Amino acid sequence: MYPLEPLGHSPQINYQWARSLSLMSSYGRQVARYEQVLVANPDHPKALLCRGYALEKLGQYEEAIANFERAIALNPKFALAWQGRGICLGKLCRYEEALGNFDRALKFEPNDYRSWQNHGKTLMNLCRYESAIVSFDRVLALKPDSYKAWYNRAIALASLHSLQAALLDIDIALKIKPNSDYIWNYRGMILTKLRRYGEAIVSFDNSWKINERSASAWYGKACCHALQGEIDLALENLRHSLHLSPRLIQAIVHTDDSFQAVRGDARFQKLIADSLQK
Repeated sequence: MYPLEPLGHSPQINYQWARSLSLMSSYGRQVARYEQVLVANPDHPKALLCRGYALEKLGQYEEAIANFERAIALNPKFALAWQGRGICLGKLCRYEEALGNFDRALKFEPNDYRSWQNHGKTLMNLCRYESAIVSFDRVLALKPDSYKAWYNRAIALASLHSLQAALLDIDIALKIKPNSDYIWNYRGMILTKLRRYGEAIVSFDNSWKINERSASAWYGKACCHALQGEIDLALENLRHSLHLSPRLIQAIVHTDDSFQAVRGDARFQKLIADSLQK
C-alpha cells in the first residue's frame, strides 16, 4: 500500500515519495515532487532522470530533453538518460538524432533490451527494416517473451513483404499476449494482404471483443467484405468504424483500394457524406 502523503520534507523522503507516485501514474505530481528534490540538490542525476521521464509522459518533450541533458552532463555514461533523450527526440520525429542517442545508451548498457527495442522502432521510422529486425533479434536474445519485439518484428517483416514470416511472429506475440487488441488487429491486416479474408475477419472480431471501441477492427472487417464483393456487410462494418473514428477513417477510405468496387455505390457515398456532417 502506497502512502497518501509524504512523511516529511527532506529531499530523500520527497525523492522516495515521487518514485511511489510513478506507480500511480500521477506524472504532474511527480514533476512537482522532483522539483522539490532538485531545489535542495540541483545535481541529483536520478531526480533529473525521473523528472525527465515524467515530463515525457506529459508530452513536454523539449523540457524533458533538458532534464536528460543535465543528467548526462553530471554522468556522461548514464544510459537511461541517453535512452530517455532518444525517446523524446523520436516523439519529435527527429529520428536520426534519436538513433544516435540509443547507440550511446547501448554503448554503456549493451544488454538493455528496452534500448534495443527503441533502437529497432526508430530504425523502422527511418524505413530501415532489415536493420530494425536485427535490433529486435537482440531484444529477443535478451528477453524471448517480449511480445512487443515479436510484434514489431512482424511489422518490419510485413514492410519487407515477408507476410508469411510476419504472420508467424504475430502468432508468437499472441501466445505471449493473447488479450492484445492491436496485435489481433495487425494479424487481421496481414491475413487480409494474404487474401485469407475469413481468417482475417476472425482476427478482427477477436480484436473487437477485447476493445469494443476499436475503429480499426470494424474497418478491417469492412475491407475484407468489400474485397469479397459483400457490399451490405462492408457498409455495415464501415458505418461502425466511422461512428467510432469519423475523421481518421474518412481519410483512409478515400485512398484505400479495398473500397474501389463500392465507391460508385450511392449508399457508400451517402455514408461518407453523412459522416462529414457530424
